[in-house]
Amino acid sequence: MKTKIILIVFLVAAIISCRKEYDPYSNDPNDPDYFYNRPVGASANELLANTKFTSLKIEIQYMTGYAPTSAALTHLQNTLSSLLNKTTISIVTREITPASSTVLNIDQVLEIERNNRTVFTTGTEFGVYVLCTNGFYSDDKTLGAAYRNSSMVLFGKKINDNSGGIGQPGRTKLEATVAEHEFGHLLGLVDVGTAMQTNHKDAAHGSHCNNTNCLMYYTADTQDIFGFLITGNIPSFDANCLADLRANGGK
Repeated sequence: MKTKIILIVFLVAAIISCRKEYDPYSNDPNDPDYFYNRPVGASANELLANTKFTSLKIEIQYMTGYAPTSAALTHLQNTLSSLLNKTTISIVTREITPASSTVLNIDQVLEIERNNRTVFTTGTEFGVYVLCTNGFYSDDKTLGAAYRNSSMVLFGKKINDNSGGIGQPGRTKLEATVAEHEFGHLLGLVDVGTAMQTNHKDAAHGSHCNNTNCLMYYTADTQDIFGFLITGNIPSFDANCLADLRANGGK
């Protein structure tokens, strides 16, 4: 089981959101950018519950050659359907021009989102943006990052280079693990927008779970993940994380 979570390795947390300059964060619900310009976890209840938003639309934009596998997207959609109180959860994909630089920092990821994102929160539908890049993050260990309340990035070249080969996890398994770990941060885990029902936060490693078998264990942010994913299933949220999500409006 330990091996199961040691596979989540390279996930991170925190960057940007949409159509214009987003600094500082918006705290005004009447601001049109309110749903895209808040910290990671700030929209946890809006994503989990059906009080304000009854549906979720996820826009996945991928750079040429780095489209996520259909199996990984199906697993993500099924996982979210089991957690969120939403009538519908849909995923749309679109290819975009590759970045000229294969090493991207947070500011560059934000600029790509500003120039390309088309799905936004409107009416009773909440919008989430996922970018799949053709390169690496400036921190070489990182596979993905949740940044701001409705935005996340998967570093496609890093994921591809570390999956599908001998002694490596399958690409679908690694993609789904990274995407679902980062979505867990958007849902407020651990203790960043969704309150803990029982203390299970790994104080030494920020917003992560202290259960080595949980999808939200901190090694999802480190290179130790690969050996972990070679065997077993895609990791899942443990009982404490699930209890937190239910208490904040989830199923």
